[in-house]
Amino acid sequence: MNKRTVAAMLLALIVPGGGHFYLGRRSRAIVFMVVVLFMFAVGLWLDGRLYVPERGKPLTLLATFASMGVGLPYLIARAVGAPGDLGSITYEYGTAFMLTAGLMNLLLVLDSFDIGEQRKE
Repeated sequence: MNKRTVAAMLLALIVPGGGHFYLGRRSRAIVFMVVVLFMFAVGLWLDGRLYVPERGKPLTLLATFASMGVGLPYLIARAVGAPGDLGSITYEYGTAFMLTAGLMNLLLVLDSFDIGEQRKE
C-alpha cells in the first residue's frame, strides 16, 4: 500500500468524499459527500442516536463503530450534544439514517483504497 492510498483512506474516513477528492475523482467526491452528509443530517433531524460504547452492552461497540464511520461530522455532533431523543416518535428512523451514513462512508474508505491501489477505475 502506497502513501497516496493511505492518505486517501484517512481523508475518506475523516470527511465523506475526501478520499475521492484527493484521488482526483471530484464529481464522485461531491456526490458522496452530499449523500452521506444529507443522510447524517436527516438522522440528526429525526432525533437519531449517536452511539457510544456502554458497559455490559457489547452490541453498542458495533453501533458505535458504524456511527463513527461518518468521521468528523460524528465528532462535531457529539461535541454540540446531539445524543438523540428516545421519546421521539422518529428516534428509530433517525438512528437508522445515521448508522447507514456511517456504514456507507466506511464503504467509501474501501473504495478509496481500491482506487488508490489502481484496482478500480
